[in-house]
Amino acid sequence: MGLTSTTLLLFTIEIAVAALGATVWWWPALARRHWRAVLGRIGMLLGSQFALLAVIGLLANNYFSFYSSWNDLLGTGPDAPVAVRAAAGPAPAPGPSASASAGTEPDPPNLPVLPARETGREPVDTAGPRDPQRVGEIRAVTIPGARTGLSTDGYVYLPPQYFQPGNEQRRFPAIIAMTGFPGDAKALITRFNYPGVALDEIRAGRMQPTVLVLMRPSPAMPADPECEDIPGGTQAGTYFAKDVPRAIAATYRVATGPHGWGVMGNSTGGYCAAKLAMRHPEVFAGGVSMSGYLKAAEDVTTGDLFKGSQQRRDEADLLWRLRNLPAPATGVMLSGAEKGDGDFRGEADAFTAAAKPPLTVAVASVPEGGHNYTTWIRLLPAGFQFLSQRLTA
Repeated sequence: MGLTSTTLLLFTIEIAVAALGATVWWWPALARRHWRAVLGRIGMLLGSQFALLAVIGLLANNYFSFYSSWNDLLGTGPDAPVAVRAAAGPAPAPGPSASASAGTEPDPPNLPVLPARETGREPVDTAGPRDPQRVGEIRAVTIPGARTGLSTDGYVYLPPQYFQPGNEQRRFPAIIAMTGFPGDAKALITRFNYPGVALDEIRAGRMQPTVLVLMRPSPAMPADPECEDIPGGTQAGTYFAKDVPRAIAATYRVATGPHGWGVMGNSTGGYCAAKLAMRHPEVFAGGVSMSGYLKAAEDVTTGDLFKGSQQRRDEADLLWRLRNLPAPATGVMLSGAEKGDGDFRGEADAFTAAAKPPLTVAVASVPEGGHNYTTWIRLLPAGFQFLSQRLTA
């Protein structure tokens, strides 16, 4: 029986009902104050609770698509390669984007420069000596928003080339990497190992030396603004597109040109990455969405994102943007599992069909996988390579 099959779910429900019934039936016989009776009562309680938890776990997994199969859950089975397929549109030539967002406004001339503030360091998870000139360095930071007034904590990974002699004046491209919601930026180090994977890609020559800015997708916790500029509320889109690059550039040697930044993420972070790249091609040369969706979520965590405006709701729908607005001069990679994580293939096909030049679209996929770290870690190198091909310092 497959992990997500209805047969397994019904069978587990039957076991849970039987365990509950057996507990009720045998409880009077086990009510004596004898060690065998005590062990019996403990066994009956543990058995019925375990069966109930199994039912709840299967229901949650089927609803959220955390694991698609027993192989996915146990980490067994063949490790199939990631398939990458290029789709519509050539990469734009370096220079100012002709399709920058109409609502983009220049920074006010008196806007203060608020650099990121370092609060600590984290080790790079890699074998061998941890000399910054060999493995780079991770800095814990607080990133203030001079334009929006928002602020959030995160991490900055500086590649080894940042510290090597001869590069003292060199500026590096940068990538904002986001978790899902609510997420924890440290998970991008401890679970994804973004710095370690990037280091492997750089050493193999598949990725140029790049600064990583590791963040959660909300600068207004516990709310989830879906990287939107909410009328009269949180300006999360502007924070990521304007404040974060400005604060990081004031602290580290990163690129400031129109093709110096990329953005990527998983789940909510993936939706944010694709949306930010499409809305701000003047900032982001590309966005990578790993198991991201195409339409803004609206629930108790988001609140009223659009304040009754259907136009704003439409503009937060990435398919609607492709079909109704001029194509942005940027690149978007959609990545996910062909089986086990919602309708990834259907959404990717619809997005690809609606895309027009100068937008570049690519699709990366694994044959099977759930909405989990195992799937996203496998897709991470393809995302790095896609962005690296587009970034210039």
